[in-house]
Amino acid sequence: MQNPTSADIQRVREYLLDLQARICAALEQQEQQNGSTVQFEIDDWQRPEGGGGRSRVLQNGQVIEKGGVMFSHININNLPPSATERHPEIAGAKAQAMGVSLVIHPNNPNVPTSHANVRLFVAEPEGQEPIWWFGGGFDLTPFYPNDEDVLNWHQAAHDLCAPFGDEVYAEHKKWCDDYFYLKHRNEQRGVGGLFFDDLNQWDFEKCFEYIQAVGNGYLAAIIPIFKNNQDKPFTAEQRDFQLYRRGRYVEYNLVYDRGTLFGLQTGGRIESILVSLPNLAAWSYRPEWDQASAEQRLTDYYLKPRDWLKELK
Repeated sequence: MQNPTSADIQRVREYLLDLQARICAALEQQEQQNGSTVQFEIDDWQRPEGGGGRSRVLQNGQVIEKGGVMFSHININNLPPSATERHPEIAGAKAQAMGVSLVIHPNNPNVPTSHANVRLFVAEPEGQEPIWWFGGGFDLTPFYPNDEDVLNWHQAAHDLCAPFGDEVYAEHKKWCDDYFYLKHRNEQRGVGGLFFDDLNQWDFEKCFEYIQAVGNGYLAAIIPIFKNNQDKPFTAEQRDFQLYRRGRYVEYNLVYDRGTLFGLQTGGRIESILVSLPNLAAWSYRPEWDQASAEQRLTDYYLKPRDWLKELK
């Protein structure tokens, strides 16, 4: 297996910083189209153990209630259990990890919450060759979904995977469905997308090309969804439902998300780790909706693993 050089790692870093900037610029443009001048605030930070990052956060916009697009490149002197549970061979090793991770919580309940992440991990066990892999993906969490958006989201995921093998979309879609699942609620977090980890079965260059396709694919897929939905009218009841469903998002990120756990176990920067949480969320005791309502259809139909490309075409 080809090991990445320092120049390779620098190329990944440069791509991630550029991706972060492009995503923020595109989302700011959506704000500007609605007459908002709110922008992503840039917060550069360092950590004592080595490395740091650039946090970019937008709050209280016309379109986005809270959005965090976070870059980090950190050094780790002793890997935590969340990183070594599936890789005991690297327990205690030094490592570096870099990535862009984002969560965007729109104001309008007709616009889904979206998440994306692309990352590189390189461990250096003493006396051994470096061990590396890529990971990432993107997923969509709608409150009032429409079939056009769900189909286009998965079509974009399918198309970016196609050059890398006929099986990639199906495998990484299933991985996403399995990963973003709330066991205690017995429901999916959303309508899925792509998720992958430990990606090193190809050579480094092909793996790097794939995470670029995923990062660029998120941006290409999410902007039309904003444009199609951000100006739709909504009621106070729909806003209440959005906050209720955001509670599920909080539950997932605090109970199951490996990235959150990794950040906490490595002494990460708390503001950056928890930026994925919305400013507002709600929990209601045993809420009920009419069986024919859009709210009930979300859980009865959309929050289940489905072959969206077959069902919606």
